[in-house]
Amino acid sequence: MLRIGTICLFVLLFTLPLSAASPPASLKTVVAALEKGYAGLQDVQADFSQKTTISAINREQKGSGEVLLKRPASSTAMFRFNYSRPKQQIISNGTKVWFYTPENKQVLVNSVAAMFAGGNSIALSYLTGLGHITRDFDIKFAAEPRDKNGNYHLELTPKKASPVLARLQLTVSAEAVEQMQASGVVKNIFPIVSSIIHDAAGNQTRIDYSRARVNKGIDNGKFNFKIPAGVEIIKP
Repeated sequence: MLRIGTICLFVLLFTLPLSAASPPASLKTVVAALEKGYAGLQDVQADFSQKTTISAINREQKGSGEVLLKRPASSTAMFRFNYSRPKQQIISNGTKVWFYTPENKQVLVNSVAAMFAGGNSIALSYLTGLGHITRDFDIKFAAEPRDKNGNYHLELTPKKASPVLARLQLTVSAEAVEQMQASGVVKNIFPIVSSIIHDAAGNQTRIDYSRARVNKGIDNGKFNFKIPAGVEIIKP
């Protein structure tokens, strides 16, 4: 479940914070910058750090690595998470998903359809590029609307309940909002600085990014996985 929540987040999150001293924008403008920025995303590659807090046992899990995401025009999005800590990989070619843990010499193989079945379909909506936050969420500014760099904090609550997504906090790039105010478009920016996802069990996952590279033309071959010899294959 935590892995699905993480993937849902990655669909939304890729840019770096930039300073801004412009007058505050309206909620409508910030949301428009978010939606239009995402609409222009074809692929992204970024470093990430992740911290998940497990509520039931009051424990933190930390991870870091590199993420690649590609949204082909005619198929479900493809993604690849190369974790350097802990050592593991999560890869999808848009049809299958592989969870590979080298230390255990195991790979879990599942279908994208099964992974996002039922209440998790909101995550699949973003992966296919069909998600619209104004359709799927009730949105408001957070108690602290902007950070020290001028970026905007949003609170999003799904209109339909989901076990992996009870509440979502997003920080939207001030640069993207400024572009929206100036020209009505967002160019070459996926406008999320950071995010925190809360699931129905009270767990939360925070993800921060660095070195985001947008629309560089990632090869489709990056999203296939060849199972190494001697690795146990696990299927649900």
